[in-house]
Amino acid sequence: SKLLMQRRPLIFSIFTAAMFLSSFYQVANAAIAPSLSAELDLSSAQLGLMSSVFFATFAAVQIPLGIGLDRWGPRWVTSSMMMIGGVGSLLFAVAPSLTWLTVGRGLIGIGMASILMGSMKAFSKWYPPARFATMTGLLMGIASLGSLSAATPLAWLNAQVGWRAVFVGMGLVTIVVAVIMAVFGRNAPPDVEQQGAAPLARAQGGIGDVLRDKRFWLMVPISMVAVGSYGGFQGLWIGPYLFDNYRLGEIEIGNLILLMAIGGTVGSFSSGWLADRFDLVRVVLIAAMVFVLAQVMLALYPPIFIVGGVLLFFGYTGAFNVLVLSHARRLFPDEMTGQALTAINLSMFVGIFLVQWLSGVVIGQFPVTSEGVYSPQAYTVVLLVMAAFCLGAIAIYARFLWGRKA
Repeated sequence: SKLLMQRRPLIFSIFTAAMFLSSFYQVANAAIAPSLSAELDLSSAQLGLMSSVFFATFAAVQIPLGIGLDRWGPRWVTSSMMMIGGVGSLLFAVAPSLTWLTVGRGLIGIGMASILMGSMKAFSKWYPPARFATMTGLLMGIASLGSLSAATPLAWLNAQVGWRAVFVGMGLVTIVVAVIMAVFGRNAPPDVEQQGAAPLARAQGGIGDVLRDKRFWLMVPISMVAVGSYGGFQGLWIGPYLFDNYRLGEIEIGNLILLMAIGGTVGSFSSGWLADRFDLVRVVLIAAMVFVLAQVMLALYPPIFIVGGVLLFFGYTGAFNVLVLSHARRLFPDEMTGQALTAINLSMFVGIFLVQWLSGVVIGQFPVTSEGVYSPQAYTVVLLVMAAFCLGAIAIYARFLWGRKA
């Protein structure tokens, strides 16, 4: 027990550092989008597709990843994949063309794909179930400081040394954290570790059981659509939205993205705490309704002095969507945790991929104004469509409230 108390902070710190990097990479392209577009002459559709490839590769490896985590544990699986991400960041940094940017971005996606799931798998062994949502909220909160660093600090660094130098540095840091995880990380406390990993046959059978469970399909729409619109917009389109609609400079845009990320950080910290003290399903539903309201307000193209407040709420309530993972953790038994969580995570990142890519396609359908930017109507359409899908997902998730005592 003494060893457990000593080891927990180290395990928490290693996985949180990895999550910080993942959060940074997810949203980094929003702050440097104008520079990327200008330097490599990218259209909105090309920018959207290149950025969204991170989420496509991230999603593509989720199912085998779940089996791997249940079989070998997060120490080896997560650290090996992070190495790939570090190489991807270095490749992104030296990319001479859209093709190489896309390959680098895809490799970063693979590298970051196992960090959240690996963290949750490790925490499910190192912390009691009653503290799981709180620890996950804490993890997400600290990790979302990565999103903060991808706002004003990244915009400033981009102006000083350029985005290429930033991605060289981040690639090297990623490789160092991966090595630390492999050397000092542990899958579980010693007494739990002795039990060994789940046999592969049982691990593979688990995913079928997850997919046949009706409760899983009540969660998929909200994880896909709400997380998709939150991650898709925060991770890319908020930069062009502010640039095209309000003609702001990169540092001003960075400041507003920072405000949104601060909302996300506070939301992440408080979401697990609120879910452990109140009804998790109700907390998710209330936050999702306010999130829809924030989307509609952004779609109405409010005066600039209101935008910061709306983005703060967008970030705060958008961060609550990750509670769906804690919900899945509660519904499925221990030997299926890895696969249940990765299946939900898969739906989230398919959602972000689709939102980032399709938003670029939709925005590209609108005429470019005389100032060389896309018209406000383009973003209005994207935001209202996202809000409508979110409302449908909320209605489906609300069925968890039926036929049970609150």
